[in-house]
Amino acid sequence: MNESTSKLTCAPVRMSVFSTPSHVAVVRVAVERYCALLGFSKRSAGEVALSVDEALTNVIKHAYHGKEDMPIEVVMESTIVDQRDALRIEIRDWGTAIEPDKIKSRDLNEIRPGGLGVHIMKQCMDSVDYIPLPQRGTKLVMIKYCNP
Repeated sequence: MNESTSKLTCAPVRMSVFSTPSHVAVVRVAVERYCALLGFSKRSAGEVALSVDEALTNVIKHAYHGKEDMPIEVVMESTIVDQRDALRIEIRDWGTAIEPDKIKSRDLNEIRPGGLGVHIMKQCMDSVDYIPLPQRGTKLVMIKYCNP
């Protein structure tokens, strides 16, 4: 990215991990560190990391049905969205494709564990888009605007 158009200067980061639950923590640390390099507040970095954590957990549970040896690709990059500095995170899986209109959080009035990942991602991120891929799997693209 050209510095004259953005204050962000970090090169993109691409990580490939297996769908092993312990790898979620590894990605989370990398996301928090990348956010810090971009100048995000601790709170915003935590929100982004939590969103990625929820997204990866959903991939493992729903796309891969708990299989721990399946690929997940995570790409983080600084970008400009709507003329604003932003962080773009893409999470790609090759599992069971999902229909974006069927992705919902459970009713918040239900008191039970689980089912809040989508709600958390939509509350913490500025944009959350699911893109089913024709060859197999799903690409999740999340955007978080940088601190003013």
